[in-house]
Amino acid sequence: MEFGYFTLSDNHYSGTDRTANEFIKQIREQAILADQLGYHSAWIGEHHFDSLGVNSRPDLLLASIISETKHIRMAPAVSVLPLHHPVHVAETWATLDLLSGGRVDFAAGRGYDPREYKPFGADFMKSAEYFDDAMDIILKAWNSDGPWSHKSDFHDIPEMEITPLPVQQPIPFYVASFSETSLDMAAKKGLNVIWAPFATGMIYGGLDKAAVAYKEKCEKAGTTPGRKMCSYFIHIGDGDAETYGRERQISYFKECCLPAFAKKSEDLPPTMQYWLKIVDILDNMEAGDLTDKSILLGSPQEITDTLGKVQDAGIDEVILYFNVGNKPHEVVKDQMHQFMEEIAPNFDGLHKQRYAAAAE
Repeated sequence: MEFGYFTLSDNHYSGTDRTANEFIKQIREQAILADQLGYHSAWIGEHHFDSLGVNSRPDLLLASIISETKHIRMAPAVSVLPLHHPVHVAETWATLDLLSGGRVDFAAGRGYDPREYKPFGADFMKSAEYFDDAMDIILKAWNSDGPWSHKSDFHDIPEMEITPLPVQQPIPFYVASFSETSLDMAAKKGLNVIWAPFATGMIYGGLDKAAVAYKEKCEKAGTTPGRKMCSYFIHIGDGDAETYGRERQISYFKECCLPAFAKKSEDLPPTMQYWLKIVDILDNMEAGDLTDKSILLGSPQEITDTLGKVQDAGIDEVILYFNVGNKPHEVVKDQMHQFMEEIAPNFDGLHKQRYAAAAE
């Protein structure tokens, strides 16, 4: 099992003196550190207008670290397709794949905050339909042998082909699957999946059950199941350190997530009604309610035990959200070091060789 660095650039906290500009530079430094420590990947979120996060261009941030990194794979977490023209998305990440020497992973989602949709003139209520169509266009752009065209309710693209084409054939493509709708799309198109354990626990009852559902949907669609990933909030430490981690996590849910989520059924498309359950749970959650279905929390051994269950569920990679909750930059870097020193060695993966080489 491999491990990656992950952030959604949350900075919407009362009383914080950290600016968006400062935080984006810290994220860049953390992504470079992840490469130096042997992490497999860096997944940088896309958010707009500080509705939840402050980094709007993961592609540019990742492009800026190509020359300062050796092996780390670079990915959006995720590209919010309904906010973009899919041809632009295909061109952007194909170019990044070329410049990085084939180190791009791509992940797509449709977001959950209507406040991010409005300034772009995007239709939140038709997000699922647009998302489905946009993925088809990106796959055509990257994988067609020669010119292609596309006509749908959302796009009318005459015969063309993009330049440059990706180095990888194909670029690994993941679908952020928070719902049955997204998982159906991933299975139908033969794409990889990435889950958030918190949402997966509510919808499927756990990562193991989600993996079974994905396999069954692929079998029904006549496709081969792909790679399975999940993201996890994390804070290492027991006693006072665990209390601190719990407080930071609850702060993230209350100050960043809840303001970003629609709270009325009429404000959500039919395929996203499950968000009302998420809002209800988060609205009533206390620090003591946090479990390993949402966060890796506790001593290195406790976190190792939880990750062992994740590995048993068939997960190929876990991306770790260290900087959630307005944690100081130095605390985040210390936690990244501690994970690679005390937890990652308990699992087989390329991180072992990379960390050993970095230590020489």
